[in-house]
Amino acid sequence: MIKDLNDNINLPFSLQISFNKLIERYEGLAKSNDQLIAAKASRVLKAQEPYPVLREGFSKTSVLFEHEKVIQILLQDSFSEVLSLNEIKTASVPYHNFIFNASKRFENIIEAAGPDFELVIKNMPENDWYILSCTIIMNFCYGYNANFKRPLYYEIPDANGITRIYKILYNADFMEIVPTDQAPKLTEDDFDQLLDNFDNIELWKKKFPPNSYVSKGFVISNIFDVTDDQSISNIKTTLIGSNKRKDESFMADFQKIFRSLLNITDLEVGFSIFNKEENTLMKVHDSSINSFLLKAKEEFKCENLFCHYSYDKILKDKTNFSISDVDKSFAQCNGQSPQIKVLKQQGFKSAIFAPIAEDGELLAVLELVSRTPKALNSINSNRLADVMPFILSAVKRSKRDEENLIQAIIQRECTSIHPSVKWKFEQAARQFIAEEAQGNDNPTFSKISFDNVYPLFGQIDVKGSSDARNNATQKDLSLQLKLVEKIVATAFETEKLPIFEQLLFQIKNYNKALKTNFKVDSEQKITQFFINEIEPLFKFQLKSKPYILEAIEDYFNKVDSKLNVIYYYRKNYDDTISLINKNMSSLLDKQQIKAQKMYPHFFERYKTDGVEHNMYIGEAITKEDSFNEIYLYNLRLWQMQVMCNMESVFYNQQNEYPLALDVASMILVFNQPLSIRFRTDEKHFDVDGTYNARYEVVKKRVDKANIKGTDERITAKGKLTIVYSQKEDEIEYLKYINFLQSKGQLGDEVEILELEDLQGVTGLKAIRVNILYHGKFDKKEFYTYDDLMKEVNH
Repeated sequence: MIKDLNDNINLPFSLQISFNKLIERYEGLAKSNDQLIAAKASRVLKAQEPYPVLREGFSKTSVLFEHEKVIQILLQDSFSEVLSLNEIKTASVPYHNFIFNASKRFENIIEAAGPDFELVIKNMPENDWYILSCTIIMNFCYGYNANFKRPLYYEIPDANGITRIYKILYNADFMEIVPTDQAPKLTEDDFDQLLDNFDNIELWKKKFPPNSYVSKGFVISNIFDVTDDQSISNIKTTLIGSNKRKDESFMADFQKIFRSLLNITDLEVGFSIFNKEENTLMKVHDSSINSFLLKAKEEFKCENLFCHYSYDKILKDKTNFSISDVDKSFAQCNGQSPQIKVLKQQGFKSAIFAPIAEDGELLAVLELVSRTPKALNSINSNRLADVMPFILSAVKRSKRDEENLIQAIIQRECTSIHPSVKWKFEQAARQFIAEEAQGNDNPTFSKISFDNVYPLFGQIDVKGSSDARNNATQKDLSLQLKLVEKIVATAFETEKLPIFEQLLFQIKNYNKALKTNFKVDSEQKITQFFINEIEPLFKFQLKSKPYILEAIEDYFNKVDSKLNVIYYYRKNYDDTISLINKNMSSLLDKQQIKAQKMYPHFFERYKTDGVEHNMYIGEAITKEDSFNEIYLYNLRLWQMQVMCNMESVFYNQQNEYPLALDVASMILVFNQPLSIRFRTDEKHFDVDGTYNARYEVVKKRVDKANIKGTDERITAKGKLTIVYSQKEDEIEYLKYINFLQSKGQLGDEVEILELEDLQGVTGLKAIRVNILYHGKFDKKEFYTYDDLMKEVNH
C-alpha cells in the first residue's frame, strides 16, 4: 500500500489530493435559487468544514482513511448510487495508479480479474508521462495548448480470461497546478525550443525540473468498455502490417483478438483460399495458418466438401454459413455432410464459415470454430460484418503479393535481370508509366543498351559429350533389343508364326545399325519400333501366354513407364550432366558475389553440356564516374582463377557422378569495347551492331575449332585455353599465367597456337596451359591431369 503519493514517482510536479475546487463548486451551489440544491450543498460544506486538510491538500494516503466518511459525502453527487452498477468510474490522482473511490461496477470488474491482477495504464512510455505532465503545466499555468493528448487504456481480463479493453477519459475540473520557487520562468523562445524537441527528455526536465510545481486536486475517470471497437481496430492494424503477418505470433495474436470480439475463450481461426479455375479450396502456404475445413489436405473440391445448402450459401450467395451444434447436425444428416463430418472428426462443436468476396467473386473463406456447442451461431456471425472489409483488403493484398512473388520467381528463374543493370530497366519503366499517365495511348518501353563495355566470356564444357550421349543411347537400345529378341525368339520356337520371324529379322537389322551405322534418327526409329510394334504385341497378344508371362513382366519392369524405353545408361549420362551443371553453376554463382564487390559488372551464366558465362564491365553499367581499366584486368585475372577452381572441384567430385566424363575450359578475350542491347523478344542481352557481331560468331564456334593444320580441337582436357587475336592480349595473359604458376594453379606446359579460320574470322590465336589441381589426397598439394587420373583410378 502506498504511504505517500510522491514515493517513487518522477514528474515535474509533486502530487497532492485536494478537494478545494470541488468545495468551491459547492460554495457556488449553496447560493443557488433552487432551495433543494442549496440545502444539499450547505450540508456538504458543513460536513467538510471541521477538516481544512481536505481543502489545503495532502500526500499522505492515511488522511483518506481518517476522513473516509466526509470524503464520501463530498463525492456523493459525483458517484451516484443509482448509476453505480452501470457506470465505470473512479476518483484518483492524475497519472498515478492510486484510486481512492470507485463505482460498484469498476470494483466488480477488478474483482473478476483475479487477486493477482495489477491495474496499469497501457500504451504510455515512462518519458511520455513526464512530457505529458509538462504540457499540462503549459496549459494550466501559461495558457499554452501543446495538444499532446493520447488515448489511455486499461486491459483487464474478465472472469472467463477474455481480455477486455477500457478507454479512460479524465475529468480534470477539480485540478489546479501551482508553480514553486524552483520553477524557471519560461518565455516564448523556450516553448518554441520544446516544440522541436519532443524526444529530448533532458531539455524538458531542464525547463520543467522534477517537483518544481504542485499538482493539487483529483481527477474523475470515466471509463468505457471499448473491446469491440478496439478488437476491430486491432484486426485492421494486424492485417495492414504485412511484416506482422510474417511473425510467428501473428496467428495467435489474431485468434486472441477474435476471442475478445466474440467473447469466446476457445475460439480458433482458420483460412482457406478459393481457386476459381479448379473450384477448390486450398491451404494458405503459411505454417501458422490452419484450415479446419481442409484438415490435413492441401486442397479439396468444393462440390465434395459442402452440402448443397452450404455450397449455395458460401459459393453462390456469398453469405455466412453457421453450424451451432455440430453433433446435432451430424445426427440429422446421418454423417453424410462432408463439412460437418470433418468438424466432428476434429472435435469442434460449433462453427461459422464466412466467405470473403469482392464484386460477387469468392476469394477465400474465413473459418471460425469452437469446441463449445452453440458458442458460434447465425446471430453472432453478424458481428463479423464490421471486420470483413479489413479481412477482404488483407486477402486482396495477399493475393497481389502472391502474384508479385510468382512474377518475381518467374523473372528470377526464367528471365532474370541482373542487379547491375536493373537501374536502367527501372528508369525505362518509370518513363513508360509517365507516358501512360500523360495520356499516351501507345507508350514505348525505351531501348535498353550499354555502350563501350568490355566483354568477358568463359565456358567449362563436357569433353566429347555427343559421343558419350550416343554411347549411352546405343547401350540402352542394345539392351532393350536383346530383351525383346529373347522373348520373340521364345514365342517363335513355341508357335512358329511368320510375324515372329519377321520381327527377329527386324531386330537383327537394328542391332547391326547400332554397331555400324548409328545416325541421328536411329534412336527415334528404334524407339518407335518398341512403342508401336513390340509394346502392343507384349501387352495384348502374348501376356496371356503362361510360358512367356514371367519374361514379359520382367521386360516391363525394366522399361521406364513414362518414356516406354529402357532408360539406364542415358539416365546416368543425363544425371551426370545435370550434376555437373548444378555444382559448377553453384560454385560460379558464389564466386560471382565476391567479384561484384570488387567492381559492379553485368554477369549471366547458362547451362549447355557444361556451364558458360558472359560478363560485361564498363562505365555505362555502373552509372558512376569510377571505371578504370584496372578493374577489367582484375576481372580477367579473377575469371582465370575461377576457371581453374571449377576444374579442380569437378575432378575432386568426379567419383560422385554416375558416369566418368572429362571437361575442358576456355576463355575468349575480346580487347575492344562494344555495345550490348537487351532484346525484348528474346529476353536477354546481345551485342549491338554489325562489327560487334563478330564477337558472337567467335563465341559460338571457337570451342569446336581445330588447331591450324591439324584435326586436334583447340580445347583439351586438363588444360585452360585462352583464345585471343591481338599481341597485347597475349602479353597480358602470359603475365597472368606467370602469376598463377607462382600460386600453384597453372603448370609449366604453355603452348601458343594458331586456330583454323572461322566463318568470316581469321587470325585467332590461343594460349593453352595445363591446370594444376588441388586434390583431396595426402601425397602432394597440386596434381597434373595425368597425376589426378592415376590417383582417382588407383
